[in-house]
Amino acid sequence: MATAKAKGAAGATPKKASRKIRILVGKPGLDGHDRGAKIIARALRDAGVEVIYTGLHQTPEMIVSAAAQEDVDGIGLSILSGAHNYLFPRIIQLLREKKMGDVVLFGGGIIPDADIPKLLKKGVDRVFTPGTPIQEIVDYVSTRVQPRK
Repeated sequence: MATAKAKGAAGATPKKASRKIRILVGKPGLDGHDRGAKIIARALRDAGVEVIYTGLHQTPEMIVSAAAQEDVDGIGLSILSGAHNYLFPRIIQLLREKKMGDVVLFGGGIIPDADIPKLLKKGVDRVFTPGTPIQEIVDYVSTRVQPRK
């Protein structure tokens, strides 16, 4: 005869595991330096985040298309080319057109301090500059980005 505890355990419905946070790490533009993007992708993966890395030379359209296909919760961009004032807003525009305005967009790279407030005003959630501790980025993603419904 099973004990009450065993019966409860056998009849209990397993808790539905919550979905992992899904982040697309994108490398838009023409520069070929992706070491930083790969380091961030690995750090996020090691922290339990599901990471999709798009590789080099992605257009905003390719990044947003991949984000839609992968149903991501956030997009992290690495930009070193100086095209951040075009690429970030273009990706935000495309996300809104695809009704994905709730996807958190963040990024980093060589971005002048003077440009950061403008990017934030246009909808970029956070910009990390060189020297930011990796753990700070992992903590940001863990607290700011949540699985979308």
